[in-house]
Amino acid sequence: MNLKTCLGQLRILAILEGISYLLLGLTMPLKYVYEMGLPNKIVGMIHGVLFILFCLWVIRYSIFKKWSLTTTLICLASSLIPFATFIVDHKILKHEVE
Repeated sequence: MNLKTCLGQLRILAILEGISYLLLGLTMPLKYVYEMGLPNKIVGMIHGVLFILFCLWVIRYSIFKKWSLTTTLICLASSLIPFATFIVDHKILKHEVE
Protein backbone atom coordinates (compact mmCIF):
# COMPACT_ATOMS: atom_id res chain seq x y z
CA MET A 1 0.00 0.00 0.00
CA ASN A 2 1.68 3.17 -1.24
CA LEU A 3 0.71 6.27 0.75
CA LYS A 4 1.81 8.52 -2.10
CA THR A 5 -1.08 7.35 -4.26
CA CYS A 6 -4.73 8.32 -3.95
CA LEU A 7 -5.67 4.64 -3.61
CA GLY A 8 -3.17 4.05 -0.80
CA GLN A 9 -4.44 7.10 1.04
CA LEU A 10 -8.04 5.99 0.56
CA ARG A 11 -7.29 2.51 1.92
CA ILE A 12 -5.57 3.96 5.01
CA LEU A 13 -8.49 6.35 5.54
CA ALA A 14 -10.94 3.45 5.27
CA ILE A 15 -9.10 1.53 7.98
CA LEU A 16 -8.64 4.55 10.25
CA GLU A 17 -12.27 5.62 9.82
CA GLY A 18 -13.45 2.12 10.71
CA ILE A 19 -11.27 2.05 13.81
CA SER A 20 -12.47 5.49 14.90
CA TYR A 21 -16.10 4.37 14.45
CA LEU A 22 -15.49 1.39 16.73
CA LEU A 23 -13.71 3.57 19.30
CA LEU A 24 -16.65 5.96 19.24
CA GLY A 25 -18.89 3.04 20.13
CA LEU A 26 -16.65 2.29 23.10
CA THR A 27 -16.67 5.86 24.38
CA MET A 28 -20.46 6.23 24.25
CA PRO A 29 -21.00 4.24 27.48
CA LEU A 30 -18.34 6.36 29.16
CA LYS A 31 -20.31 9.46 28.26
CA TYR A 32 -23.82 8.29 29.08
CA VAL A 33 -23.28 5.74 31.86
CA TYR A 34 -20.28 7.15 33.70
CA GLU A 35 -20.74 10.81 32.72
CA MET A 36 -17.20 11.04 31.32
CA GLY A 37 -17.69 13.18 28.24
CA LEU A 38 -14.10 14.03 27.38
CA PRO A 39 -13.10 10.70 25.75
CA ASN A 40 -16.20 10.81 23.58
CA LYS A 41 -15.52 14.40 22.61
CA ILE A 42 -11.94 13.63 21.54
CA VAL A 43 -12.78 10.43 19.66
CA GLY A 44 -15.86 12.07 18.16
CA MET A 45 -13.79 14.92 16.73
CA ILE A 46 -11.21 12.53 15.29
CA HIS A 47 -13.97 10.35 13.84
CA GLY A 48 -15.67 13.37 12.28
CA VAL A 49 -12.49 14.51 10.56
CA LEU A 50 -11.72 10.98 9.30
CA PHE A 51 -15.32 10.56 8.09
CA ILE A 52 -15.15 13.75 6.04
CA LEU A 53 -11.70 12.90 4.64
CA PHE A 54 -12.84 9.38 3.72
CA CYS A 55 -15.91 10.70 1.88
CA LEU A 56 -13.83 13.30 0.02
CA TRP A 57 -11.23 10.70 -0.99
CA VAL A 58 -13.94 8.30 -2.18
CA ILE A 59 -15.38 11.02 -4.41
CA ARG A 60 -11.93 12.07 -5.58
CA TYR A 61 -10.90 8.50 -6.41
CA SER A 62 -14.25 7.65 -8.02
CA ILE A 63 -13.88 10.60 -10.40
CA PHE A 64 -10.26 9.67 -11.13
CA LYS A 65 -11.10 6.01 -11.86
CA LYS A 66 -14.54 6.72 -13.37
CA TRP A 67 -16.29 4.37 -10.96
CA SER A 68 -19.95 3.58 -11.43
CA LEU A 69 -22.44 5.41 -9.25
CA THR A 70 -23.23 2.13 -7.48
CA THR A 71 -19.62 1.50 -6.45
CA THR A 72 -19.24 5.09 -5.30
CA LEU A 73 -22.42 4.96 -3.22
CA ILE A 74 -21.45 1.62 -1.67
CA CYS A 75 -18.11 3.09 -0.59
CA LEU A 76 -19.77 6.24 0.77
CA ALA A 77 -22.45 4.24 2.61
CA SER A 78 -19.78 2.05 4.18
CA SER A 79 -18.73 4.97 6.36
CA LEU A 80 -22.15 4.89 8.03
CA ILE A 81 -22.09 1.23 9.09
CA PRO A 82 -19.67 -0.21 11.67
CA PHE A 83 -17.11 -2.63 10.14
CA ALA A 84 -18.27 -1.75 6.60
CA THR A 85 -15.16 0.26 5.69
CA PHE A 86 -13.07 -2.82 6.47
CA ILE A 87 -15.27 -4.87 4.11
CA VAL A 88 -15.08 -2.24 1.35
CA ASP A 89 -11.30 -2.15 1.71
CA HIS A 90 -11.11 -5.93 1.42
CA LYS A 91 -13.71 -6.42 -1.35
CA ILE A 92 -13.26 -3.29 -3.51
CA LEU A 93 -10.21 -1.18 -2.71
CA LYS A 94 -7.74 -4.04 -2.33
CA HIS A 95 -8.41 -5.15 -5.92
CA GLU A 96 -8.05 -1.71 -7.48
CA VAL A 97 -4.98 -1.05 -9.61
CA GLU A 98 -3.47 2.41 -9.71
